[in-house]
Amino acid sequence: MTSDQRRRGPDAPAVRVYELAPVRKLSLESVARSSGLHPDLVRRMVTLGLVDATRDHAGRLWFDLSAPRALARIQRLRAGLPLNYASIGLVLDLLDRISQLETALRRTGARSDDLPWT
Repeated sequence: MTSDQRRRGPDAPAVRVYELAPVRKLSLESVARSSGLHPDLVRRMVTLGLVDATRDHAGRLWFDLSAPRALARIQRLRAGLPLNYASIGLVLDLLDRISQLETALRRTGARSDDLPWT
């Protein structure tokens, strides 16, 4: 008896979940090839938390379809700023926060020059 059956009762029918479309993931090799980076560098970026990845039961890394775009953004920042990869993580967080704040300002119709700095 599964935990799902225990919650619903032993006589309840089993619930089946079907995916509407398979979730596409990219392997480490395909992400490295498409971004022009060495797989070890991509692994290091995952370790630093710059790129999200999941591991399968065999320990292989799998990436979302947006990973090559995120890696290109990281490489542009690395080339344009004299920062190490750990510092780039902070810059990425700040850029994402600025984007969120600008989106919120656009929704309210406020102008950023009308608001006080503090």
